[in-house]
Amino acid sequence: MRGVVVVTGTGTGVGKTVTTAAMAAAGLAAGRSVAVLKPAQTGVAETEAGDVAEVRRLAGEAVTGVELARYPEPLAPATAARRSGLPSVRPEEVAAAAQELAARHQLVLVEGAGGLLVHLDARGATLADVAGMLSAPVLVVAEAGLGTLNATALTAEALRTRSLHTAGVVIGSMPDAPDLASRCNVEDLPRAAGAALLGAVPQGAGTMDPAEFRAAAASWLSPELGGKGGFLPPGLA
Repeated sequence: MRGVVVVTGTGTGVGKTVTTAAMAAAGLAAGRSVAVLKPAQTGVAETEAGDVAEVRRLAGEAVTGVELARYPEPLAPATAARRSGLPSVRPEEVAAAAQELAARHQLVLVEGAGGLLVHLDARGATLADVAGMLSAPVLVVAEAGLGTLNATALTAEALRTRSLHTAGVVIGSMPDAPDLASRCNVEDLPRAAGAALLGAVPQGAGTMDPAEFRAAAASWLSPELGGKGGFLPPGLA
C-alpha cells in the first residue's frame, strides 16, 4: 500500500496503534519510506510517550513520526482541548500535515483518536472530514469478539454516507484461542463492513520484543496492506 491511509477504529482500545505499527513495519521491510501522523494525542502527559512513539518503538526509528496536538486528559480531542484551554486541532491542519508528509514519504498513516466520528474541535469536525479532504482510503480496526459487528457496520455506514472508501478491516487483537463469536466474526466482519478482512494482529503483539514484532508484522497483514497473507489462526483461514 502507498499514499495516505487513514486508520480509524470502531472505538477506543481496539488496537489502532499496534495495527498502525504493523503496517509501518511492513512498509519499511518492503523498502518504503513511512510516516505516521497523530492529529490529537489525549490522555498522555507532556513528558510521556504517546502513540507515535509507540509506533516508532515497535516498527523502527526509520518511521517519521508527527503529533499535532496533545492533551493530558483521556477524553475526546475536542473535549480534552476545551478542558485544557489548549487550541484544538482543525481538520485543515491535519490534511495539510498529511500532504506535506506525502510529498516526502511513500506511505503516510494517519491514526485517529477513538472512532471515526469523535470530534476534533468545537465545530464538530471529525477524522472523516480529514479523510474527505485527503480523498484517502480509511482502514477500520475492529475488535474480534461479541459486539464488533454492529460497531463495524455503523462505522462502514458512516463512511459510505460521506462517500469515503473503506480500504478494509483489520482485527486489532486476535486471541490465540478465539471463542465462538470471534471465530464467526472472521466470516461476518467483511459483510458488516462491506469490505475485505485485510489482517488480524495477534493479541499481545504490542508487548513483543520490537525485533520480533518487525519480523512478524507482515504475516499479520494481507498483501493489500503490504503483508504476506495467511494472517488467520489455524482452522480459521
